[in-house]
Amino acid sequence: MAEKLRRALTRDGKGVIAVVEEALAAPAKGQVQIEVKASLISPGTELGGMKRSRENPSDRPPRSFGYANTGVVIGQGKGCEDIPLGTRVACTGGGCAEHASHANIPRNMAVPMPEGLSFDHAAFLTLAATAMNAIRRAQLEFAEFLGVAGLGVVGQMSCQLGRLSGCHVIGMDKLPMRLKAAGDAGLERPLNIDEEDAVEVSKTFTRGYGLDAGIIAHGGDGNPAFNTLYGMLKQAPDSHKMGRIVIVGGAKIETGFAASRGNIDVRSAARTGAGYHDDAWEHGANYPPVFVQWTTRRNLEECLILIENGGLQVEPLITHRSPLDQAPEACEDLIQRPNESLGVVINP
Repeated sequence: MAEKLRRALTRDGKGVIAVVEEALAAPAKGQVQIEVKASLISPGTELGGMKRSRENPSDRPPRSFGYANTGVVIGQGKGCEDIPLGTRVACTGGGCAEHASHANIPRNMAVPMPEGLSFDHAAFLTLAATAMNAIRRAQLEFAEFLGVAGLGVVGQMSCQLGRLSGCHVIGMDKLPMRLKAAGDAGLERPLNIDEEDAVEVSKTFTRGYGLDAGIIAHGGDGNPAFNTLYGMLKQAPDSHKMGRIVIVGGAKIETGFAASRGNIDVRSAARTGAGYHDDAWEHGANYPPVFVQWTTRRNLEECLILIENGGLQVEPLITHRSPLDQAPEACEDLIQRPNESLGVVINP
């Protein structure tokens, strides 16, 4: 019998991005095999280190990447016989939900799609669920003021989910295209940090109350964003700043605490919820819902519902659609021209 093959997008230690043909393994126990219909590139996580790789190359061989795709079930591993062939699923997971023609996905990471939802739109589920976990970590209350620093896809989703939580939201970036996309998707106050003083704007926007919470949704040097959000937070009569700052991007921050920072809460928000990278859970084990309510799968389900009913707007965020064979060029657009690319969907 001829070996089954798939096409996959790869990157290596020299920063070379290419499409290769490689063996397609059969789905293992607890996995379904899908024919991929769409995948979404995560600019920060997947491509953020490419310039460094090109400046300081290594001999790391090419390997496939990606962690958000959608498709149709074409194969069932043991324990997945109850998932019918032909089921439309949206999938998450590094090392499985890749930019490829086919993929094997652990069953708890492959969520059935609402009937009316497109494959392209459903591909946003991973980054939407990442933002949802950050919103949960921020513990927002209705009518609070939220500031989001960085309007990549996760930042855009954080702004929209903040609005859906009943909050007033400022979204900050220096790239005009991202600010426009956020405005088109319903952001109350886009703010270009190169053109306006964020602290002064926040005084007017919050009617003098100050921000209750901030989210840093980008990688790299996070000190400017942290200091800006700190300055925008509400202030007690004793001069202490108060509020929550959540870091969902891979930012690095150096700061003192205690008296130098007042009574603020600084929180890390990791991944899409409980279960991600628990191999047993991913392949079918369950946590008791009464104790672990917001698993990765439930967050993914909620995000798909929000995208399907229009609560989350993703079409304004799509700047490029590319066939898999042209995906390396699409990646270069994200790396070299960030003001022209945002949501890049790959259609194998």
